[in-house]
Amino acid sequence: MTDATHTPLRPLTDSSPSAIVAGFIAMMTGVTSSLVLIFQAGQAAGLTSAQISSWIWALFMGMAICSIGLSLRYRTPITVAWSTPGAALLITSLGHVAYPEAIGAFITSAILVFICGITGSFEKLVKRLPTSLAAALLAGILFKIGSEIFVAAQHRTGLVLGMFFTYLIVKRFSPRYAVLATLLVGVALSAMLGMLNFSGFALEVAVPVWTTPSFSLGATISIGIPLFVVAMTSQNMPGVAVLRADDYHVPASPLITATGLISLVTAPFGAHGITLAAISAAICTGPHAHEDRNKRYTAAIWCGIFYAIAGVFGATLAALFAAFPKELVLSIAALALFGSIINGLTVAMNEPKEREAALITFMVTASGLTLFSIGSAFWGIVAGVLTLVILNYRKP
Repeated sequence: MTDATHTPLRPLTDSSPSAIVAGFIAMMTGVTSSLVLIFQAGQAAGLTSAQISSWIWALFMGMAICSIGLSLRYRTPITVAWSTPGAALLITSLGHVAYPEAIGAFITSAILVFICGITGSFEKLVKRLPTSLAAALLAGILFKIGSEIFVAAQHRTGLVLGMFFTYLIVKRFSPRYAVLATLLVGVALSAMLGMLNFSGFALEVAVPVWTTPSFSLGATISIGIPLFVVAMTSQNMPGVAVLRADDYHVPASPLITATGLISLVTAPFGAHGITLAAISAAICTGPHAHEDRNKRYTAAIWCGIFYAIAGVFGATLAALFAAFPKELVLSIAALALFGSIINGLTVAMNEPKEREAALITFMVTASGLTLFSIGSAFWGIVAGVLTLVILNYRKP
């Protein structure tokens, strides 16, 4: 990585249209697929609209602060997201405890993450991970999202093919603006085909709602500890792997510490925890974000700005995204990730002795396997490390 620490920090000057678009796409990718999980969990637990709105507000504000602050601090495209596996976990578990006890469990999880960061235990684990396996993990995480464009073509053939060929043509002549042009064409085609529906859209400012936490053993066991495990294994580890795979060697401990601290502060307002992003992070670290890799940090800053805007209007965010056809969102996210998938696979297969372990890491991660409520990213690493040990232990 080229050292840019001695040059002046000029985020506005360093920014570009492609960085703004990358930040917007990263924000959309990070929330569109999992925002509905929060509504489902909140409704299942009998929360009021104000409490659900506050939950979304707290998550977005925490993500905005971390994304902007960490990216400026390390001049690296660092984006954060809420814990999607954690939101899925809450659909079935949140309704079984009192809401103040759930808030207490969120706080417990955040404290555990903070301890992992400040003690450096997570950093030591990540440093032992071979580069080929980290790259394979990245490619596996992104593969499913990247392949969604071809599944989407079954349902909205004209829209998706129009976007796909726009991407290829613009990529040939002006790679920097390929994703931007594709997004604009996608919106135009959606309007022409009558796929835009703003009937359910109305502006409404979110208001934070404080909930005084209480702590119980049941909530800690059923919510707090599982939230901590899935945050560290299914998101923080892949998030660091994304940065490593794109040759951004930022110390992991301060990043984990920051997410744990912000999660702790936002928990009383409903936030179940923020973590390092993986899929949306790859959009900001990839070549589409900026042709100069030392200026890609501005894409993550823009992502944080869009997070903050979305948080202010969190109550109407779902209606806004519902106005666009889901195939448009899936397709633009997939195309923005192509470069990162290519880079991940290239690095993963670079070392002959580690190719089979990298392949298994990629396949397990891409499979979407879930065991004991822990996602495929963790099991991909486990499978890859075991393969590496069995095939190469004490082998000359």
